[in-house]
Amino acid sequence: MKRSLMVGVVLASAFASQAAMANADLAKAKNCMACHAVANKVVGPAFKDVAAKYAGQKDAEAKLSQKIIKGGSGVWGAMPMPANPQVSEAEAKTLVKWILAQK
Repeated sequence: MKRSLMVGVVLASAFASQAAMANADLAKAKNCMACHAVANKVVGPAFKDVAAKYAGQKDAEAKLSQKIIKGGSGVWGAMPMPANPQVSEAEAKTLVKWILAQK
């Protein structure tokens, strides 16, 4: 592998890792982690379970962004998800992209 290509791969990997961490930080800052975790159910579903449920759905990003902001109920059981008006649409989209990327 050429040195410049290798450096590019390393930088891209570092940027992706940093972006993932930044989105986890956003989830903490917006209090998502009070009810959710990446790998296990807390009050709400694990983010990896949300990602699995919505995988391949074309409207998942828009649907979940609105759920974050407006709240919802009935999808994961009786416990409703409260509205989060402190989350902007741009932040909600960033969070949803990060959530849907969980494995």
